[in-house]
Amino acid sequence: MKIAVVGTGYVGLVTGTCFAETGNEVICVDINEEKVAAMQRGEIPIYEPHLDVLFERNIKQGRLHFTTDLASAVKDAKIIFLALPTPPGEDGSADLSYILKVAEDLGGIIQDYKVIVDKSTVPVGTAEKVTNVLKDKTSVQFDVVSNPEFLREGFAVDDFLKPDRVVVGTSSEKARKVMEELYKPFVRQGNPIIFMDEKSAELTKYAANSFLATKITFMNEIANFCEKVGADVDMVRRGVGTDTRIGPRFLFPGIGYGGSCFPKDVQALAKSGKESGYEFKILESVMETNEKQKLRLIEKVDAHYGGDIAGKTFAMWGLAFKPDTDDIREAPALYMIDALVERGAKVQAYDPEAMDNVKRLVGDKISYAESMYEALDGADALLIATEWSAFRNPDFEKISGKLKEKVIFDGRNLYELDRMRDLGYSYESIGRSMDLVNAH
Repeated sequence: MKIAVVGTGYVGLVTGTCFAETGNEVICVDINEEKVAAMQRGEIPIYEPHLDVLFERNIKQGRLHFTTDLASAVKDAKIIFLALPTPPGEDGSADLSYILKVAEDLGGIIQDYKVIVDKSTVPVGTAEKVTNVLKDKTSVQFDVVSNPEFLREGFAVDDFLKPDRVVVGTSSEKARKVMEELYKPFVRQGNPIIFMDEKSAELTKYAANSFLATKITFMNEIANFCEKVGADVDMVRRGVGTDTRIGPRFLFPGIGYGGSCFPKDVQALAKSGKESGYEFKILESVMETNEKQKLRLIEKVDAHYGGDIAGKTFAMWGLAFKPDTDDIREAPALYMIDALVERGAKVQAYDPEAMDNVKRLVGDKISYAESMYEALDGADALLIATEWSAFRNPDFEKISGKLKEKVIFDGRNLYELDRMRDLGYSYESIGRSMDLVNAH
């Protein structure tokens, strides 16, 4: 099948590459000439585990192409995926200008029947808006379908190739058959393709992300309460997560969620609710709590140093919002960097993949280390902001030799309390207290 993917951001590139991997001929379109030229040379613009292998293979085998020319890309395509950004506006609503502009362009280009698919995360009613824009520009037959993505950064290739489910919103039997044929190779193990109306499909993505964000935030609140009453959040998490009605995933406490999806999707759903005369009180609370949680570790730093950290140097391990990605959008580390620098402290940071992105954003506000251990040189304490695997079992003897004092503030609960006690560290984590282990 011939497919065009408009937009080569995270979703667009994963979508195009994975469809090519199953034998389709895919053309990816982007307005950024420099980016397109780099991809044509085989240079991948994002970090996502295993994507580079598929990317290179499908370019070599002639199934994956890149262009800036929308008209040539869609000319022979049966399906056109819109994988365009929907950034939050000043009022929190999703900005649909990129999608509607491309829809307008397509209206003046298409010459035969196309299935036009909203792959971006979009508010309820977007398929209808795209349809109306196209109808104003063309008399050619087409169908607009909602097909939200459920990709986890760091696991996007597996999520796309082996999806839990595929959600397709369409009221057209013709479009349904096209989408069913397209996705059959991905659901051979029996996971469902769930067909529904367009509005329900659009809402499904927002509902899923908002629920997961709520689950994370609830556990963070439980963690904060654990510290007040002397409970251990790890024990609570295990006790709660083994309940099959709840499940263990997204129950790990930390310093808040970030990334490209949860923050903007929760905000957009809450905004859509207001526009429809409905107030999502739970989501308003989730957003407020998550913003505070991003600075939970700074509160612990202030408490440890009596509120005076001017002139102190902090090593920071992790800058990406989660491991196995270079994405720093809404990353808690950025909020902590701002808070530390405002208080007169210095930050020496290391991240396996995200440092270039942070350099472009904050410049020389902080310094950047070549390795996790180099970041510790001369530092007063270590802060852990991202749970990269390399940080889980470090050389504590080397850490002790580099830090001025044996002090660690761990926003991801990577280490066992009794081990840190035995090693002689002052160790602060989320929802756990060294007093618990000392009491035993």
